[in-house]
Amino acid sequence: MPADVAIRGAGPAGCTLALLLQQDGRSVAFSPGRPQAPAAPRPAFRPLALSHASRLILERIGAWRALATTPIATIHVSQQGGFGRTRISAEDAGVPALGYVLDYGSLLDALSSLVRDRKISTMRDPAGSLLTVHAEGTPDAAAIKDYGQEAVVALVGTRPGAAATAWERFTPQGPLALLPLGGRYCAVWGTNPDRARELCEASEAAFLAELSRAFGRRAGEFIAAGERSRTPLSLLVRTSRIGERSAFIGNAAQTLHPVAGQGLNLALRDAWDLAQVLRDVEDPGDAAVLRRFARARRADAAATVRVTDFLAGAFLGANPLGGLMRGFGLTALDICLPARRFFARRMIYGASALP
Repeated sequence: MPADVAIRGAGPAGCTLALLLQQDGRSVAFSPGRPQAPAAPRPAFRPLALSHASRLILERIGAWRALATTPIATIHVSQQGGFGRTRISAEDAGVPALGYVLDYGSLLDALSSLVRDRKISTMRDPAGSLLTVHAEGTPDAAAIKDYGQEAVVALVGTRPGAAATAWERFTPQGPLALLPLGGRYCAVWGTNPDRARELCEASEAAFLAELSRAFGRRAGEFIAAGERSRTPLSLLVRTSRIGERSAFIGNAAQTLHPVAGQGLNLALRDAWDLAQVLRDVEDPGDAAVLRRFARARRADAAATVRVTDFLAGAFLGANPLGGLMRGFGLTALDICLPARRFFARRMIYGASALP
């Protein structure tokens, strides 16, 4: 007997949706995804910053307790070579923490373990399912924007060690984020491909010197760096997140620039909203039901895409006038609590955020 809902893709978004649907009593199973080229090996380290809203979703399915995370109490935003900065706190947003940092592998392992424990199976043939949900990765039929950048990722040590502050430093070449994790920082550094290659191939001492030059000493002295990896950055947005008896969530619907760490959080909200729309409906693949899901996700997805796309490009270049305007913007945000609160809650909760 085929499951009502077949999910293609067993990453965090697909697993979360499967667990939510099973909790609601829906028949659900995984099915093989579309044929793809052989995947590259999973990077040894891939940092994630989960929002408070994502924590609430993961708590709902019983996944949160198994995760070892580092909370973010404060986010400090600045620009290299210019004045102005913004400091956003968890208190501003009215939440226990602005986010929680962990490794992608540990999240996927925890969700996969729950899927096995709750005996959510894999079907060889999804034929007969009422709805197929695509959560298997990069969207097809997508509008593509190549940022001409790659993200260099590394785990770095500082003196003193990392505490509970995340740092976002905008440089003329791209954004540089430092996310606290277990006393160290996860560095995610966007820059042009040639420089990204040079940073990955540089000696540890040379890499740390470049990192210090770009970031300064706000987070302390950079004293160690682990293995570095790099990945190309682009924006891909599927033209429609629904089709005939099909829905698209997570990276199958949109792939974002990592600035502000919104990609996985948006994916989990995709899964949550789809589960809510499917609750108690007789036919989960009915066209009217799927249109309701598309409407439910439209504002959040569109706004998050626009914000991350804006941030990815707004601080590029060394134009003095542009730097001056950005500095005024950062300063204005810093002194206006309602604006900080709205921006923080928008990043945490999506379109449902209130000032």
